[in-house]
Amino acid sequence: MQDRLARVRVDVQAELDRAVDALPGGDLSDAMRYALQGGKRLRAFLVMESARLHGVADAAALPVAAAIEALHAYSLVHDDLPAMDDDDLRRGQPTVHVRWSEATAILAGDALQTLAFQLLADDRIGSPDARLRLVDALARAAGAEGMVWGQALDIAAETAGTPLDLDAIKMLQGGKTGALIRFAATAGPLIAGVDPAALDRYADALGLAFQIADDILDLTGDEAVTGKRVGKDADARKATFVSLLGLPGAQAEARRLVAVSERALAGYGDAARNLHELARFVIERDT
Repeated sequence: MQDRLARVRVDVQAELDRAVDALPGGDLSDAMRYALQGGKRLRAFLVMESARLHGVADAAALPVAAAIEALHAYSLVHDDLPAMDDDDLRRGQPTVHVRWSEATAILAGDALQTLAFQLLADDRIGSPDARLRLVDALARAAGAEGMVWGQALDIAAETAGTPLDLDAIKMLQGGKTGALIRFAATAGPLIAGVDPAALDRYADALGLAFQIADDILDLTGDEAVTGKRVGKDADARKATFVSLLGLPGAQAEARRLVAVSERALAGYGDAARNLHELARFVIERDT
């Protein structure tokens, strides 16, 4: 898996660099390029692997992998803003609004979001129908029934000052974190025009496991390794999987979810080996 992930990182970064190179220069494109550097690229990897499982060539899947990373970068730029999570460190570097300004960060995020949909229009992906399916799925995953909806639930909970219960956290994170993971994992069948149900189940469990791992890292992680501030959830008295389940309980739930995600891959046999390894990686990572 690691060799494939490393290759995806290189190819996706090159695809994103080409897209930004085609834009007018200045602070806006500089801030976009800055926001697109680094990261684990797990969402891009999910796109490429789900495509490979369904006979879709890497060249066709690459614009989709770049699109999900552009969309994810936009979400991080906006999430870091003072009106949201108010973070000054991301991927070991000053956040975009710290490096430039709040106004530039807002505009860079807006432009990264629209760049994602421009990438989905690339005719390398395949038929107009395939591209339309992807546009529809990403819009739903990113917007008011997906990621943005989850973020709104998070803000509402903080404003109300009432800690969420476990079911509410699962619903919130299913949107805020899980929706983009679900899009990435189902991109392959969407391109191929086949049933995405198995990868949908895989992604649902994987997304929750990923978030539990994030909650654990916020408690136990090293800022120098994670590249972002840690301990913020506890300082804010925020309800998380760890605060509700305890550290051992959260770790056990993450392992259970990984097992659920792996069972969803049974129909793919050994061809899904990289996705099995990814499921285990998300709860073993230190960033």
